[in-house]
Amino acid sequence: MAASFTRPLFVFPFLFFSAFIFSSAVDEAQILLTFKASIEDTVNSLSTWSNTSATHHCNWTGVACTASATASLSVSSLNLRSLNLSGEISPSICQLPSLSNLNLADNLFNQPIPLHLSQCSALQTLNLSNNLIWGTIPDQISQFSSLRVLDFSRNHVEGKIPYGLGSLKSLQVLNLGSNLFSGSVPSFVFGNLSELVVLDLSENPFLVSEIPSEIGKLAKLKKLLLQRSGFYGGIPDSFLGLQGLEILDLSQNNLTGGVPEKLGLGLGNLVSFDASQNKLSGSFPTGFCQAKGLIDLSLHTNFFTGSIPDSFKECSNLEKFQVQNNGFSGNLPNGLWSLPKIKLIRAENNNFSGEIPDSISMAAELEQVQIDNNNFTSRIPQGLGMVKSLYRFSASQNNFYGDLPPNFCDSPIMSIINLSHNALSGSIPELTKCRKLVSLSLADNSFIGEIPSSLAELPVLTYLDLSDNNLTGPIPQELQNLKLALFNVSFNKLSGRVPYSLISGLPASFLQGNPDLCGPGLPNSCSEDGPKHMSAGPTKLTFVLISIAFAVSLMVVAAGFFVLYRSSKKKSHLGKWGSVFFYPLRITEQDLIMGMDEKGAICSGGAFGRVYIIRLPGGEFVAVKKLKSVGGQSLKTLKAEIKNLAKIRHKNITKLLGFFYSDDSLLLVYEFIQRGSLGDLICRSDFQLEWSIRLKIVVGAAQGLAYLHKDYSPHLLHRNIKSRNILLDMNFEPKLTDFALDRIVGESAYQSAVASEAGSSCYIAPEHGYCKKATEQMDIYSFGVVLLELITGRQGEQIEAGDSVDVVKWVRRKINMTNGASQVLDSRICSSSQQEMMGALEVALRCTSVMPEKRPTMFEVIRLLQSLDSETHLPSSFFTGGRFSTLDEHSDQSRT
Repeated sequence: MAASFTRPLFVFPFLFFSAFIFSSAVDEAQILLTFKASIEDTVNSLSTWSNTSATHHCNWTGVACTASATASLSVSSLNLRSLNLSGEISPSICQLPSLSNLNLADNLFNQPIPLHLSQCSALQTLNLSNNLIWGTIPDQISQFSSLRVLDFSRNHVEGKIPYGLGSLKSLQVLNLGSNLFSGSVPSFVFGNLSELVVLDLSENPFLVSEIPSEIGKLAKLKKLLLQRSGFYGGIPDSFLGLQGLEILDLSQNNLTGGVPEKLGLGLGNLVSFDASQNKLSGSFPTGFCQAKGLIDLSLHTNFFTGSIPDSFKECSNLEKFQVQNNGFSGNLPNGLWSLPKIKLIRAENNNFSGEIPDSISMAAELEQVQIDNNNFTSRIPQGLGMVKSLYRFSASQNNFYGDLPPNFCDSPIMSIINLSHNALSGSIPELTKCRKLVSLSLADNSFIGEIPSSLAELPVLTYLDLSDNNLTGPIPQELQNLKLALFNVSFNKLSGRVPYSLISGLPASFLQGNPDLCGPGLPNSCSEDGPKHMSAGPTKLTFVLISIAFAVSLMVVAAGFFVLYRSSKKKSHLGKWGSVFFYPLRITEQDLIMGMDEKGAICSGGAFGRVYIIRLPGGEFVAVKKLKSVGGQSLKTLKAEIKNLAKIRHKNITKLLGFFYSDDSLLLVYEFIQRGSLGDLICRSDFQLEWSIRLKIVVGAAQGLAYLHKDYSPHLLHRNIKSRNILLDMNFEPKLTDFALDRIVGESAYQSAVASEAGSSCYIAPEHGYCKKATEQMDIYSFGVVLLELITGRQGEQIEAGDSVDVVKWVRRKINMTNGASQVLDSRICSSSQQEMMGALEVALRCTSVMPEKRPTMFEVIRLLQSLDSETHLPSSFFTGGRFSTLDEHSDQSRT
């Protein structure tokens, strides 16, 4: 009898505890489902979040649980990063009592900062970075009292940084980078943030503020990022108190004065210091090598003077040393050249002298040396050829003398050598080991002897400049086997027949100054039998190519008819249309299809599909691009890529308003831009825009392109810059369109579409044919072509005497023939603007440099174009009396 009463005494508490746990789990699962109900999950990333799922809610996507005080599992973390979510961030999530981490970064939430999250009493980490969050940070931010990590970076938050942030005394990470904050930064915000380890106010270009001195009191700070944010004034002396600081980035601001003298001594834990692209001056700050872990030191593009201290031999961990574009003088410390981990030395555009020591051979990891435009006076050391990791050595415009050591190009990965404008002599060594050499410039030296035939054995050699030397003998016939984008041997003593393929397409100026050379188009003709023999090959080859092209064309036409037949049979089986809008639009797929079918609809062709201008029922207009191909990408991938592009917000980039999709069609909906494209405007016979408007257009286009390259995250390439992809509103404000379409249609479909578009090859950079991937420099080249169109008033590619002439070649040949750049300026613009146009021409020719590394960044382009005004002065010798400075592809004639 007693035993029968004993059993329930154990069973009842167990059942009660189990019921409590089960009830708690059900409640948290329901809270999560309520939170999910307010979210738009177009790619079904939260498919595991379901009542019908046998999976415990702690195992749902992004959910993590920990044991609570009652031994039950409770949701402690919600990480929904990069799931393409949008909609509302519901306050229901704060009903989870143990939620300490909420990460919604890299999504598409489009709303103000949700202050109701302050009700999440246990919340310690809030990450809303890289969304579409907008509006201001209200002072009620102080209600997030338990936060340790607050990340609002890469959004569109604006207004002033509020005082309420100073109440978050437990904060360890504050990231407000890449937003639109304005005004000054209130100093006392940082007075109470004594726990702060990371502070990021970078990339807020509308801030206008001195650096708050209170930041120097944050003793636990390890990372301070203030780059590109409009800070001015001096570097506070209080920074000496940041003894735990590891990363300090002050670059691209308007800072003045010097670096505090003992800053390097005080920051003993410093790993990276970047104060580049400011207006700092004075002598080199000492003591940096007291930080034994220093890896990256960048002071470039300032106004520093004086010498570099010898203490750099103690920087045993230093990898990057950048002091270019200053006024430094004296020797570079010998110890710097032989540091065991040094990878990059950049010191161009200074007044350094002395020598490169032979001990450079000890720099076993050295990759790049750029010391152009200095006063170095020595031989090229034998030790240079022993550095097998070196892929770039650029030392033009110095006073190096003597013979080149036979091993100077022995590095197996050497790609770029520029020793132009020195006093080197002797013969050019045979080059056989640097088989990855792309660019070799030895121009303006005193080399003698013949051009080495071994140059033809370098399979990727693309740029070869041997001009202004004393070379003799013939041009090796083998060189015509190379795919040379630049071949300059002008002003030597060469003789004999020029290989035919080295004449066709080259400006005569790249061969001039060699009176004993002969060949078609040159002042001297060769023997009568030679030219006939030379011309027979190309004629026969042309006939073969035409035959092949005709056969291929027939096959393409046949295939096209077959595809059209197949597609017509499929039309009746189109799937349902879906749509996603990023802005409020009252439009249905029926409105769209009807508008695209109307006879009165305005449409234009393009590489990737037609564009229709459609009037909506409400009277407003939109532009709809129907893409030809999406490269076989999955619908999920397409949606993700389009949503990523829709997050772009810039006044000079066309807004992507939404998209429609079905099983086999994709329609992108853009804002309508009233004046149409710049390309259409240039084509008109009455094109007569005044220079101030043209300058406004190119500056705006440059700002939009710079935003894609650097400000937007992830960084994007446009890849199809041309005048027809720059739209103009009623105020001639430019807006880039057709940006980053390769992300949507896929790489192979993108390449095919670009290749098929007639009249656009002039925008394609010369390295496009051999580079494995697209680069910013290719975009910059295309932009330079557009700038030349506006300067000259010519279309990018124009038919003359039955031949297509692109504007880059036309400008360069015109300058070479006339010895003056003014001949290429649009005569329809009044002469009072000529000086500014000449400055813009210099920028355009730098952008279209054959050498990609010679092209400026888009931020440099913006700065140069914005500096143009009626007071702009450039010496007349810059444009006349010989070769235009920028045409000398391998020299840096001017400081950045």
